[in-house]
Amino acid sequence: MVGGTFDPLHDGHKSLLNRSFELAGQSGHVVIGLTTDTFASRKVHPIRPFEERKADLITYITGKHYPVDWVIEPLSDRFGSALASDFDAIVVSEETLPVAVEINKIRRESGRRKVDIHQITCVLAEDNHWISSTRIYRGEIDIHGHILH
Repeated sequence: MVGGTFDPLHDGHKSLLNRSFELAGQSGHVVIGLTTDTFASRKVHPIRPFEERKADLITYITGKHYPVDWVIEPLSDRFGSALASDFDAIVVSEETLPVAVEINKIRRESGRRKVDIHQITCVLAEDNHWISSTRIYRGEIDIHGHILH
């Protein structure tokens, strides 16, 4: 499992997705939680509609030709189906690691087995700061982390 708003889809997101598919292997299944418009509206910058963000994800994933089954599901809160689903691993960035830890805590409390947490290192822009949607929206960097000035 992996989740996010993915707007705009930048190199950090692509690293997160790539790692998810690598971990799934050829016999695995990747569940991508994509924040709903309502849940994404908490962001400090405007977010494109769910269907547009979903289309970008589909274009990226199909272009990679992963030999793995996958699905995109709406994510209307921080946890989505991760609390009740039967799955093996969750892939997060340094920024979202606390959510994965909380997911495992709630799973344990409800009698479910914990899942493996795979944390990727956030992708750095040219200025050695994280690539983030907020920085892209502010016009500091592009989706590849190149400085815009």
